[in-house]
Amino acid sequence: MGRKGILQKIFLGSLVVHLLVIAVAAGYNKGLKIWPMPVSVSHGRGTLYLRNDLELRIDGRMYSDASGIFKDGFFRFLEILKGDHVFQTNISSFNSSLIIKAIHVVIVSPSDELQHGVDESYKLSVPMLGDPSYAYIEAKTVYGALHALETFSQVCYFNHSSRVIEIRQAPWIIFDEPRFSYRGLLIDTSRHFLPVPVIKKVIDSMTFAKLNVLHWHIVDEESFPLEIPSYPKLWNGAYSSSERYSMAQAAEIVRYAQRRGIHVLAEIDAPGHAKSWGIGYPSLWPSINCTQPLDVSNDFTFKVIDGILSDISKIFKYRFVHLGGDEVNTSCWTSTPHVSNWLKEQGLNGDEAYRYFVLKAQEIALSYGYKIVNWEETFVNFGSKLSRETVIHHWLRGGVVQQAVAAGFQCIVSNQESWYLDNVGTTWKTFYANEPLFNIRKPQQKALVMGGEVCMWGERVDGSDIEQTIWPRAAAAAERLWTPYDKVAKDTTEVTERLAHFRCLLNQRGVAAAPLTGWGRAAPMEPGSCYKQ
Repeated sequence: MGRKGILQKIFLGSLVVHLLVIAVAAGYNKGLKIWPMPVSVSHGRGTLYLRNDLELRIDGRMYSDASGIFKDGFFRFLEILKGDHVFQTNISSFNSSLIIKAIHVVIVSPSDELQHGVDESYKLSVPMLGDPSYAYIEAKTVYGALHALETFSQVCYFNHSSRVIEIRQAPWIIFDEPRFSYRGLLIDTSRHFLPVPVIKKVIDSMTFAKLNVLHWHIVDEESFPLEIPSYPKLWNGAYSSSERYSMAQAAEIVRYAQRRGIHVLAEIDAPGHAKSWGIGYPSLWPSINCTQPLDVSNDFTFKVIDGILSDISKIFKYRFVHLGGDEVNTSCWTSTPHVSNWLKEQGLNGDEAYRYFVLKAQEIALSYGYKIVNWEETFVNFGSKLSRETVIHHWLRGGVVQQAVAAGFQCIVSNQESWYLDNVGTTWKTFYANEPLFNIRKPQQKALVMGGEVCMWGERVDGSDIEQTIWPRAAAAAERLWTPYDKVAKDTTEVTERLAHFRCLLNQRGVAAAPLTGWGRAAPMEPGSCYKQ
């Protein structure tokens, strides 16, 4: 079928929507179970059925899916829908015109390169007319089409009586695109090692909420679990020989995420939070008794940083690298004789040496083609000196985002009182209510806010409890980052039922999402339905 024919079918479906549609103005989302809420939703009151052997038909004139990214996504879609259900094999008693036999997909861009700002928009149409009947997906890129599959999965239900998959409230016409290009989740593999299968499961769960950046805080003062071929003793700082990531494993995590439309942002935090570096290379420490920040006076320190960035640049292809730069206490430099003497020779005090270190690390990252993310302390202390390629990652002080965008810097929002998942006392309502553009009024400054990120710091989290600590609170932030501002609920009671439904959907998909009631990571308070917890 040609594209013209596809659009004609979509148009015919839209006529049915015109007759059957439920109001889509104020309050349009009442009764809908989609999370996050799309930009535009039209639906009716009919019911359609999916054929057990649902087919995939990709219009290959523009996008051939040679890499198999969409085909793999389609198989995951089927696996999610079918689960371990036993299906009715004979559906001849159903009206054939109500049976969806295939998904017809048109993807405009021939490229499946994943880079920041890739178009993630899509159109999903499930009309009531047509024999054979199709669902239609149209997207600029394969990654928008993957989002369409996720949305489609959320309007499908297995009927335990008829033993078929139903599409209720049909016909559907959905247009959707993200509000922000950066919708992140931080994981921390330094405080507790996370096995690769656990990280992959986190990545899978991110796709359900349309999060698109895994910020991998790989190393910190407690451990250095990543293999760095240029400096092979660095991972001597791992907790044990079995709590390490080889370069091949890191590459597999990046590949796995990319095929699901998720960027991986690597963070190598320096000069603070770096005690573990010196386990393998003690000369990186100012002294054996004063182990961080890294020795600013030693050229070897920057050779190691260069080696790290050289090695990871071969794997981590996201445009950005995170260089940390937070919580730097320079007293170790000023109190260690050889470092103190170097400071005097250079005419630097401790604060100026901090600036010198950050800027030199930035120069190295820029030489490998990266744009840089730094925690907000770098902006607060010497913002005018930072590379203009720097993205300021807000976490601590009020007003920093407004100041940074006013100075022309891009920003990522992760304010700790609202979007730190390790603060288990912060409820999903606070996550939902946190507005990244708070008190920013000028359009050109709003455009500098790339988005936001929820942070799963790992001091009290490992593979045993990471999922229930992340979900469903991260989903609350995900809707804030995806859905247009005027469609985000101003009263969280309006979305409680829908978020509870999404939390149960996560459970059904094997994700250990905690109840909405109580604090983060809380257990159910009493017997009852998942949808009431």
